[in-house]
Amino acid sequence: MGTATEIEKALAGWTAAQYGADAGVVNLRRLSGGASQETWAFEVASGGRTDPLILRRAPGGAAAARSSEAITLATEAALLNATAASGVPVPGVRHVSPPGSALGEAFIMNRVDGETIGRKILRDAEFEAARARLAADCGAALAGIHAVPLTGLPELPRSMGRDQIDKYEAIYRGFGLPRPVFELAFAWLKANEPEPADPVLVHGDFRLGNLIVDASGLAAVLDWELAHIGDPREDIAWLCTNSWRFGQSENRAGGFGQLEDLLAAYSAAGGPAFRPADIDWWEILGSLKWGVMCMIMYSAFKTGADRSVERAAIGRRVSETEIDLINLFEGLARHA
Repeated sequence: MGTATEIEKALAGWTAAQYGADAGVVNLRRLSGGASQETWAFEVASGGRTDPLILRRAPGGAAAARSSEAITLATEAALLNATAASGVPVPGVRHVSPPGSALGEAFIMNRVDGETIGRKILRDAEFEAARARLAADCGAALAGIHAVPLTGLPELPRSMGRDQIDKYEAIYRGFGLPRPVFELAFAWLKANEPEPADPVLVHGDFRLGNLIVDASGLAAVLDWELAHIGDPREDIAWLCTNSWRFGQSENRAGGFGQLEDLLAAYSAAGGPAFRPADIDWWEILGSLKWGVMCMIMYSAFKTGADRSVERAAIGRRVSETEIDLINLFEGLARHA
């Protein structure tokens, strides 16, 4: 079940139960975002008013078999509720639809106005004021995420630093395509692994593209499908990874601000008092992970598993991550 007509019919039943028999679903359309799940926007018209909402749904309403590291849409919805209670700006969840229901595996959430495209956020004049405070906003949001009590959360994968080294090295070795920079990175990460921090809830993909930004700053944190229990420095460093600065490399925090400002806001909001140097190891891991992910994307294109131009284009970016890693190692050498 996946046509717009079928989805609209399923939504109509929920709408009538929540808003009344005179309510209707209008302007249902599929959005382009969301690589692994469907995202639909629609409005509920009732009593002369419209309520803008988002449907996040498994493809066809029935999720494929998941790996041990993937989380369900119901778990994503539970994390949105838990992080909202911790003061994190997230869309409010309105309904969770279980597998096998008329709507399929899905949840409905409030629609939040703003922009998600990184290059627009970093360049357009309308976001100038937002850019000035976005590092502080992200620091406070991350502190809220990492402060969520683990007791009471649904079961989540656990992935600390060494777990990720082992996982991505196994994938990399499986390609049988040695890359000297990656070899250096794996060896350095193993030799310089820091003591793990206390495990916390980690978003797993906290970066521009998964953040809604409006004219005043951070409006919402989206896309929790990679959430897990891990080290808080992972989230901070992933935002700093050069691939997610979209050409604004001089601004270490997401292309929009300085890491020192983010860490100050993170600490002020209750997070640990990390130094920029505490993020270095994790940023190197982040660039290496993305490099291996680019290899995965190209392999999917080459084997025919996914012949989209997007997969081929992302696959070509593996060389960018090699340059980023060289720059990171040179930076460490200069500050040694």
